[in-house]
Amino acid sequence: MRLKISHTTEYTYDDPVQYSLQRLRLTPKTQPGQIVRAWATTVHGARVEAGYTDHFGNHVDLVSTNAEQVTIRIVAEGEVDTEDRAGVFGPHQGFVPLWLYLRETPLTKPGKLIRELARAVTGDNELARMHAIMAAIHTGVEYKPGETAADTTAEQALEKKQGVCQDHAHVFLAAARHLGIPARYVSGYLLMDAPEQTASHAWAEVHLQGLGWVGFDAANKICPDARYVRLSTGLDYTDAAPVSGMVLGRSAETMSVAIKVEAAGQSQSQSQS
Repeated sequence: MRLKISHTTEYTYDDPVQYSLQRLRLTPKTQPGQIVRAWATTVHGARVEAGYTDHFGNHVDLVSTNAEQVTIRIVAEGEVDTEDRAGVFGPHQGFVPLWLYLRETPLTKPGKLIRELARAVTGDNELARMHAIMAAIHTGVEYKPGETAADTTAEQALEKKQGVCQDHAHVFLAAARHLGIPARYVSGYLLMDAPEQTASHAWAEVHLQGLGWVGFDAANKICPDARYVRLSTGLDYTDAAPVSGMVLGRSAETMSVAIKVEAAGQSQSQSQS
């Protein structure tokens, strides 16, 4: 399947911003399950200072402003060919050792509820238990935007029983790591029926014996298929956020995001984020 993707992020400030620095993880790579046919990222109101590959293998652009700006607009767009691999990414790649993906982070530290969820799952093997965790999270955490924030922890989301795909992924990571299984956060795009969306998508991957990395999208209770495009990975959202950064000054900031994913000439997009 060939997917056409357009991702626009715009920042507007009440007062001119003298300096800002943003980290962009908006460039997908050709890798198992996807071939990038064309991709470009353009920035208006700022300039790209450097581009590099981080320790997780993500392509990162550093963007800065050092003059007074009231608007910064970032547009990432291109075409990616995808295939359905039933969620299997495959063998581990890169320099980061697998044991690092067992490490707790502030967003994925397991509490009482996470530990109870992990202990409750059953299955004949690790793959079956991961499917059980996905099903339990899908049932136990209702998809509801506006109830959580970027700094909401996995334990807090499970306690609230509400959240978005970021929360579903964090709960999954916390439970899998508690069971001794390496797990990582994945940020990307998802083709769905709604015409346009205001956020990217996220899911989790775990490393299983004999399969390598396998994806689980608890928000939709499915292993990623040809509708998914991977952007970046990390230990949690902070390592893989499409756009993150800092602004010097006290100007109030308004951010707007518009994402469109199209397939075979039809305008479609993500239904959850």
